[in-house]
Amino acid sequence: MKDEESGNRLGGYLRARRELVSPAQAGLPPGGNRRVPGLRREEVALLAGISPDYYLRLERGRDKNPSPQVLESLARVLRLDDIERTYLLGLAAARPRAPRRKRPEHVPARVHELLAHLQIPAFVEGRAFDVLASNPMAVALSPRLRPGRNRLRSLLLDPEEQAFHQDWTKATADFIATLRTTIGDDTDNPRFVELVGELALSSQRFRTLWARHDVRSLDGGTTTVHHPVVGELHLHRDKLPIDDVILVVYYPDKDNDSDEKLRLLAALTHTEPASTAHNRPTDIPYPKTP
Repeated sequence: MKDEESGNRLGGYLRARRELVSPAQAGLPPGGNRRVPGLRREEVALLAGISPDYYLRLERGRDKNPSPQVLESLARVLRLDDIERTYLLGLAAARPRAPRRKRPEHVPARVHELLAHLQIPAFVEGRAFDVLASNPMAVALSPRLRPGRNRLRSLLLDPEEQAFHQDWTKATADFIATLRTTIGDDTDNPRFVELVGELALSSQRFRTLWARHDVRSLDGGTTTVHHPVVGELHLHRDKLPIDDVILVVYYPDKDNDSDEKLRLLAALTHTEPASTAHNRPTDIPYPKTP
């Protein structure tokens, strides 16, 4: 994280990505006695058609204005996908900006009403994966979806949440890469600084993945989870932007096994009147942890 602290985000990203490209992937002979993982600086420079000295200046933050052509060449050599390429171009285009007034994340009243009427797991999250509001079905799906919890923190540090995800390894990689994308150039945001600092101290998994500088967009998709009461659920996930927050909904295919299990979960969930249910915990009979 030294590059981020010193403001050399472009150099840190280039270094992290070249370490992930093997000589074989770049069409180079593996050779012996390689002291660094991935490609050497001079190899990246050669393949990108720039001088080793210039590439060294880029990595060390001595030149922060590479041309789009240079960046496109580096993106090709480093095997970046479209999201990663866009992120690289954004790092080079970033300029010092005046401090922005930080507004607290706010859930509109109409979204609270919407949550109260939805019969599928639904919740609202902020940019740092903080749960800002949720309905009873979301809490029945996972108690970690109560307002006030942080989804990434739970995923990394809560054993029950780790067991909840069928593919915890992929989930952590997706979440952490999405967080880096979300942060972008908003590196002085107090909530981001607090969360990254806490997880860097408490999770080796976070430190390892954060150092990779992966970027990703975690939008729609499907997931499989293991619920302690109804068992395995295959669910679709959609994330819908509303003002400054994100509405997240989980739902199964209609009339399949997961649909029946979700209906059972709804029946086991003792809901309160619609006007207050989204702010209260549910009484789903979860097994007690030892």
